[in-house]
Amino acid sequence: MFYHQLSPEAGLQLLEHRHANHLFYLTDQSRNHLRKWLPWIDQTQTVEHSLAFIDSALKQFSNNTGLHLGIWYKGELAGVIGLHHIDWGNRSTSIGYWLGEKFQGKGLITSACKAIINYCFLELQLNRIEVRVATKNIRSAAIPQRLGFHREGQLRKAEWLYDTYVDHYVYSLIKDDLSSH
Repeated sequence: MFYHQLSPEAGLQLLEHRHANHLFYLTDQSRNHLRKWLPWIDQTQTVEHSLAFIDSALKQFSNNTGLHLGIWYKGELAGVIGLHHIDWGNRSTSIGYWLGEKFQGKGLITSACKAIINYCFLELQLNRIEVRVATKNIRSAAIPQRLGFHREGQLRKAEWLYDTYVDHYVYSLIKDDLSSH
């Protein structure tokens, strides 16, 4: 079991099958809030859908190609942070994250991202981390900006989100960036 303490009230834990009910409940309780930016919400209709995601995430973890962690706050699952795919040839990855609506504004994503960044650069010895954010998702875009990521550009119509395409900003952090601070 992978666990990392973020604060006395919060931590990161590898998502396991036993968390499927928690994950579905969190998704279902925040459905309207999350749907604005996440294309998979409408396809997550049962606990079995959450279990299938966890199963896929565990396979990625066992193959050393990704990592998906639950963000826990005061004993409740608050959100998810993950490495979508680890590209070992280029020593790079991308981070994705989301929080249930009632857990916003507590600094959970920022502290979770800091922990993941340290893990990527220090433990995995990766060189590059990306975050892609819909250009109109101001709150999500504030995270990489706050953490010193560089905005590299904009991808036009990068994602189909239910009934329209949305543009994405691409942010990156290079291992060398840490030594320049």
